[in-house]
Amino acid sequence: MGRVGSWSVAAGVGFGRACVGAAVCMLVPVVWAAAVLLGVWCGAEHPWSWIGPAVIVCAGTLALARTVCRTVRFLVARWTGTDIPAGYREAGPVMQLSTGYWWNGFSYERSRRDAVMDQRMRLWWSDPATWRDLRFAVVAPFTAGVLSALPPAALAVAVVGLARPGTLARPVVAGALVLSVGCAPYAWRSLHRVAVRFLRPSPAMTLAERVDELTSQRADATVAQAAEIRRIERDLHDGAQARLVALGLCLATAERLMDRDPEQAKALMREARAGAAASLTELRELIRGISPPVLSERGLVDAVRALALDVPLDVAVRADGPLRLDAPIESAVYFGVAELLTNAVKHAGAARAHVSLVRDDTGVVVEVEDDGRGGADARPGGGLAGLRRRLAVFDGTLAITSPQGGPTRVRMAVPCE
Repeated sequence: MGRVGSWSVAAGVGFGRACVGAAVCMLVPVVWAAAVLLGVWCGAEHPWSWIGPAVIVCAGTLALARTVCRTVRFLVARWTGTDIPAGYREAGPVMQLSTGYWWNGFSYERSRRDAVMDQRMRLWWSDPATWRDLRFAVVAPFTAGVLSALPPAALAVAVVGLARPGTLARPVVAGALVLSVGCAPYAWRSLHRVAVRFLRPSPAMTLAERVDELTSQRADATVAQAAEIRRIERDLHDGAQARLVALGLCLATAERLMDRDPEQAKALMREARAGAAASLTELRELIRGISPPVLSERGLVDAVRALALDVPLDVAVRADGPLRLDAPIESAVYFGVAELLTNAVKHAGAARAHVSLVRDDTGVVVEVEDDGRGGADARPGGGLAGLRRRLAVFDGTLAITSPQGGPTRVRMAVPCE
């Protein structure tokens, strides 16, 4: 009975998926059939009567191809867990120049609306993924569409056979029912195989996307490095350098007053000593901001625990054991945790946070969760977007789950040996 029940469930689920897959794959052929019927209705004997149906076929296929492919990717990911990357080219920024014209990466336009429309059209026509979607829209109906349509088609034949009783109808009904139930758990799987075969980006496209990604990461790393150098220069100029200049003036003044006013000279020496201590403290803070000593001496886990002690939150740190990574990766992960905890204090209003550091076969995974108000998002130009760019330099990823009302959970994953 258990096998019969499981088979019934599999057949029911498979039948539903087959119906959905057949409906999606046959969406474009429905447009073709409607165009042919329109041509026949307008008068098939006249050659010019087929111009309108031909335009409908082309326009309908072009308009529905990307929608069909996106739906198929969603269904395959939902049913099988296989994520098929779309590989569509991303639109670049549209900027207004000093001349008043708008530049979209391809041409100059008089208005932003015209620039955006021109950019979308050019990207659509030049994107290899567009032609890959068209190929799938043409191939899928004759492969996955036909196979997925077998269970509902067989069931329709059985229903028609039951409506017309007769000697030959009984074996037809029985055979149609057996075919419908027997192939229902397997017919929809053809959609997965065809989608993986025709929708997955080609090696050349994957390589081109990787080159573009690395180029963008190199630009981001250059910008981040320049910004960090400017920050260090500003901190040295406005902080330690100013205090050292004041220290030199105090010492010079004390030297002149040493014989005439020893008490005033002693006061200046005390002030100089306080300035030297303050300068040393600022230099230590600056060095800690560049590379915390505890990170290089004790490792990532102890550095995060030391960081948690300085945060005005109840922070729990969990780790499987000591983690020793390459210095650049340790620094990126450490400052990423520091930024997330800072956001939990400043923006989320959290009272507690939990940090988890796990090392698996592919790399290190760090999760930071707080009980704040939620609503965190990687907005362009924001701190989380910058953190995502810094992790991308190491092929790392940043996943944010932050519904309104909390909690906020951020997952950083960096591959490393």
